Amino acid sequence: QKRSPAAQAKALMKYVAFPSAVVASSLNCYIVRSPEITTGVPLTDEHGKNVLEGATSQVAAKRGVESTTLSRALLQAPVYFVPPLLMGMLPPFQKLVQNNPKARVPLTTFLLLVSFGVGLPVTTAIFPQVAKMDANDAEPQFQHLVNPQTQQPYKVFYYNKGL
Repeated sequence: QKRSPAAQAKALMKYVAFPSAVVASSLNCYIVRSPEITTGVPLTDEHGKNVLEGATSQVAAKRGVESTTLSRALLQAPVYFVPPLLMGMLPPFQKLVQNNPKARVPLTTFLLLVSFGVGLPVTTAIFPQVAKMDANDAEPQFQHLVNPQTQQPYKVFYYNKGL
């Protein structure tokens, strides 16, 4: 079994952490939420009222699970990239760590928390909890439903995709 030199292994580990976290977070989300794809989620109108009582859409559930999984993958980016960038590029942080090496861990922890705190609302904004879907993309049982208020066929359905 061939082993890499310690310096090379350490350098490679910088590139392993991010993809590993993305895969772990995304896979965890998908596995936990995948039963929804089988059971489906209710489709609603713009007022949140179910358009077909007792019926669920597997198409909407699949879209919801996939977009939530993608948002979990994107959430990893600010946590992994912002703290090292700030630590390496901003002179006040560099000077603080240089003058007081014990400050590195608390400062890095603080920057991680801030990055997560900023990244979470951003990914939630990119993938809002309530999503919409064209009526033509839904299952056939939903495609020709008529809105009782307007007496027109629904053009768009809404569903709770979760966070």
